[in-house]
Amino acid sequence: MANDPRILSAREGAILTVTISRPEKRNALDAAMWAALRDAMRAADADETLGCVVLRGAGEAAFSAGADISAFEAERGTPEREAAYQALLAEALQAVRTCRHPTVAAIRGWCMGGGAGIATMCDFRVAGPDARIGIPARSLGLFYQHAELDPILQSVGYWVACELLIEGRVFTGEEAERKGLVSRLVPEEKVFEEAAALAARICQGAPLANRFHKRALQALRGPLPIGAAELAEAAAFAATEDFREGVAAFREGRKPLFRGR
Repeated sequence: MANDPRILSAREGAILTVTISRPEKRNALDAAMWAALRDAMRAADADETLGCVVLRGAGEAAFSAGADISAFEAERGTPEREAAYQALLAEALQAVRTCRHPTVAAIRGWCMGGGAGIATMCDFRVAGPDARIGIPARSLGLFYQHAELDPILQSVGYWVACELLIEGRVFTGEEAERKGLVSRLVPEEKVFEEAAALAARICQGAPLANRFHKRALQALRGPLPIGAAELAEAAAFAATEDFREGVAAFREGRKPLFRGR
């Protein structure tokens, strides 16, 4: 099991809170953190005494800014490394999505890229007006893999998914709620309180009924379209000039110059 002090698990009664704790980087995740998140959620899934899992970011500035772009060159600089990274990312997101217990994302501030991927894997998303939800993949020349696209498409449909991915819109909490990306909007100072209260209400129900309903609803949605071909397609982006240019431009604080190759 991968342990990382930046992925914290704390239990109170039947509620487990998993916190992404890297506030100096807006809770961005590197590969070690993705592995720790995967294992924390797998451990939660195996614990039949739990009733609900709340996911949040440390502090009030960010749920998570997503994948740590400063680590891209070391962790994702070749198709081989990218393939390993994409497989790890898919495992982590699947562990959130398939956890047998209901899951609640408590969103304050930035919720971008992979952070939005984590949040949209949750069954409930509580956010404040200060939330900023977006996917900067187009600015990085990066392909947002199938596992991350599926819950967004399920939540908001094709047209809004295009706004996020192709136009590059960043939604406020209010707009995210109107478009169906957030399930509940509350005053920002009440986000963590409401997420905890929601988790407590969930735990008042019969845990087996909750688990069976979640499993039935996911079965009706259908399986994720993930296989070797999809992972290979995602990994191939590490070899493109646009990906290297997007990451370099981000690190150098300049506008990228994409050439479509």
